[in-house]
Amino acid sequence: MALPGQIDLNDLVVFAAVVEAGGFSAAAQRLGVAPAKVSVEVARLESRLGVALFARTTRRVVPTEAGEALHARCAPLLQELRTAIDTVHAPTAALTGNLRVTAPIDLSSGSVAPALSRFAQSHPALSIDLRSADGIADLVAEGIDVAIRMGWLRDSSLRAVKLGEFEQYIVASPDYLARVGMPQVPDDLAALDWIAMTRLPTPLTWQLAGPDGETRTVQTRARLKADSSGALRALLLGGAGISILHQYAVQDDLRTGRLVRVLPQWSAPRGGTWAVVPPGRHLARNAQAFIAFYREHLRGWAATQS
Repeated sequence: MALPGQIDLNDLVVFAAVVEAGGFSAAAQRLGVAPAKVSVEVARLESRLGVALFARTTRRVVPTEAGEALHARCAPLLQELRTAIDTVHAPTAALTGNLRVTAPIDLSSGSVAPALSRFAQSHPALSIDLRSADGIADLVAEGIDVAIRMGWLRDSSLRAVKLGEFEQYIVASPDYLARVGMPQVPDDLAALDWIAMTRLPTPLTWQLAGPDGETRTVQTRARLKADSSGALRALLLGGAGISILHQYAVQDDLRTGRLVRVLPQWSAPRGGTWAVVPPGRHLARNAQAFIAFYREHLRGWAATQS
């Protein structure tokens, strides 16, 4: 589709993707096209405008002053166009295009992947890319539509939809508890081999709530540390110590007896499950549909656990 002055709308879409993703390769990944196609369309746009839009070095691609000015004007218009198309799109029409979802590794395999499997069956024309990683993805640069995250979100420019809450359990293996004895009160935890999750802001300090509204702050000591729930779970299963993990990570182990819940009458702080989307005024239709589907998936799972 050509605009006045023989400017192709697709070239503007590609140009905006390069600015927002921070590079040609990242934009190509985001758009699902070859990097060469991105280079060709940006070069064509620059030729038709008669101005360089990017300053290229061996390591970085940054917009020039003209590029920044063009992006500032065209990005809101492109977003409005997407909004207009989705607004008139029939609600019952099939989902098409791409959906890129990222989630922590253990949540991805235990919850997100099963939900996406069912979601894909309902939308056969939709291409789905699930990326499992415990690190925090750059949603804009990687072209992610929805990130499923757990815990307590920091302030950011991203938008978040709370899908539900999860419990955290104090757990250990039967072998470890046979060696050290079953803790009877929260203070007993201070003398045990705590395995710390280093991604948490205070991995050694925990506030526990008792059955009568009593609260207790417990200061643990850690000889072992892990930076992911999967690694922490493996250490627990190996009898290395005791720790706290979210219910999704340990539900099967508790059911089979590979792990035992310790001090079940004391509750660790509950966390949230969130769908996080890139900044912008409009939520893409594919992302919106999956978020609603995954929320119901979590509710169904919670009902089976109660």
